[in-house]
Amino acid sequence: MSITMRRGSVRFAGYSTVCFFAYFTSVGWAQTPAAAGGRFTQPEPIEFDNHSGWISMFDGKTLNGWDGDKSFWRVEDGAIVAESTCEKPTGTIYLIWQGGEAADFEMKLEMKGEGAAVNSGIQYRGAITDPNRPRGGGGGGRAQGPCPSGAPRGTPPAFATQAKWDMLGAQFDFDGRNNFTGQFYEQATGRGIIAWRGQVVRTEEGKKPRLLATLGDREELAGYVHIENWNQLHIIARGNTMTHIVNGHVMSVLIDDDPTKFRKSGLIGFEIEGTGKISIRNVWLKRL
Repeated sequence: MSITMRRGSVRFAGYSTVCFFAYFTSVGWAQTPAAAGGRFTQPEPIEFDNHSGWISMFDGKTLNGWDGDKSFWRVEDGAIVAESTCEKPTGTIYLIWQGGEAADFEMKLEMKGEGAAVNSGIQYRGAITDPNRPRGGGGGGRAQGPCPSGAPRGTPPAFATQAKWDMLGAQFDFDGRNNFTGQFYEQATGRGIIAWRGQVVRTEEGKKPRLLATLGDREELAGYVHIENWNQLHIIARGNTMTHIVNGHVMSVLIDDDPTKFRKSGLIGFEIEGTGKISIRNVWLKRL
């Protein structure tokens, strides 16, 4: 279509001026919010504590509905807790929800890390690893000598005792030093960190992950994380798009278009490794 512009008039080729303005008025092109009677309004913020349509994954009192090594995982002050110390290190261990697999879902919870060296995360769309897969880490770099308390340095549990809970798959990363909190990490798949904090990333078969957009400066986003205090975490997993939110701020988004790697459904669990304490409460799920 061509437009002829004259003083005081506008004309489309093949359209009358009346039809031109009737059309654009109908789609709102000639309107402002004021002209529209103020019908354009800001969206209402989501209330994190609104659980209508959600199911509770944790009763706040027991580990009913969860399975893991309960010599490490326990309930304390209304929260799921695990603590790894020099005297009793956990290694990398998991607590798995027994409510079945989840495909498209939203999950909300509160998480707190205590100790700079603690590392944790939420596993989702996951699976149990092959107990016979090659495993790295010979322990050669492990600290030697007694613990700072003077007690003997402990040894993590043998893998054979943890194999039935050992998970692979997507992880909402969370760590005490706040280097990685909110990023998209994959455990035990070979892909590792895919969407760093502040990134929107797309994967495709046979290609390296590509950066589509940035959500903000990585360090500025880190400022929204509450160190050694409670954080509101929110996962939205719809199809092949996964969004990680911390305290109302989007931290990372992955669009996983690699059919050889993407897992559309799987188990949900929690992880701890490193040294420190992790606490988790108010755990809710909505299947989509």
